[in-house]
Amino acid sequence: MNASVLHAHRFRPISLTAALITFGLVALPAVPLHAASITLSETGSTLLYPLFTQWISDYAKVAPDVTLTAASTGSGAGIAAATSGEAQIGASDAYMSDEQFQQNPGIVNIPVAISAQTVNYNVPGLNNAGLKLDGPTLAGIYSGKITTWDSPQIAALNPGAQLPHQPIVPIRRSDASGDTFIFTQFLDFSTQSWEDKIGYGTSVEWPAVAGEQTAAGNDGMVKTVAATPYSLAYIGISFRDAITKAGLGTAQIKNENGKFLLPTVDTINAAASSLDQRTPPDERLTLVFAPGDDSYPLINYEYLIVATRQPDAQTAAALRHFLLWAVALDGGNAQKFLDCVGFIALPDFIRALSEKQIARVQAAAAER
Repeated sequence: MNASVLHAHRFRPISLTAALITFGLVALPAVPLHAASITLSETGSTLLYPLFTQWISDYAKVAPDVTLTAASTGSGAGIAAATSGEAQIGASDAYMSDEQFQQNPGIVNIPVAISAQTVNYNVPGLNNAGLKLDGPTLAGIYSGKITTWDSPQIAALNPGAQLPHQPIVPIRRSDASGDTFIFTQFLDFSTQSWEDKIGYGTSVEWPAVAGEQTAAGNDGMVKTVAATPYSLAYIGISFRDAITKAGLGTAQIKNENGKFLLPTVDTINAAASSLDQRTPPDERLTLVFAPGDDSYPLINYEYLIVATRQPDAQTAAALRHFLLWAVALDGGNAQKFLDCVGFIALPDFIRALSEKQIARVQAAAAER
């Protein structure tokens, strides 16, 4: 599954008819459009869902003629809905694979923010310890080779910690998930054996591990870890408040330079600072193990996956306007939104690439 930050727009309330003029589209409709005349449906990533639901009420003030809807179904479902036309917007933490991309040439992957993934655990007495873990150790746990919390591999990373002799309960997603894509990519890049035998994706053939559990969505992961002593899971950072409320531990993860880091605004920003020269025009890029001493290793683009060919000019205009608002610093990338979910804004160079991709969204008739 190989794949290779212009200026912020200032948005003001705009009707859909005004949006058509703004974007230089076809002649205005004869009858003025009324509120809720266009609906844009989004489905997919459970990690992105808390941000998208925040956007809905604010965007209604900007574009009162447009109704946004959102559903938390998992990244795999989001990609499928966007490519099939079931939804105008598919949300995903994962970019489309080369095979998916080639099979759907009219679909674009548009980053709208940068997020991260946390590795969380429920070990009584140690949930405030910030245990240290690395890729090979996590791969060993999820492949069944490391089975207890006091194993030599975990003890070596955490000298002095009073690790219990208790079985580790690995928890993984049951749905096709961008979180699984990011986590398994991290394991794939960490160990040759994982790369050779399992690989990465929104769904993979997980090794059978004694005592393992599954959960649907990030909310399901939080609840399952909280209810399961001695468990371990990967969870999107937008659920950090739920993680804190549940009293779960957050692991420090070893980066490419050998430093153990927690996901913070500073460590995510450090990783994002290296993206400018690496991100290709189609913006499909892994951010796992971004270089840098202070770079948290599990970060990713949050993608909105859309079709460049829309059924009519009004839908195309509405979709373009929303997407441009979503990536703007005074729109969806405003700190008031991102701070609530632990995301960071797109760097300017990446925003410019996203804007170029957004410009490709047109009415199908306009492409003929």
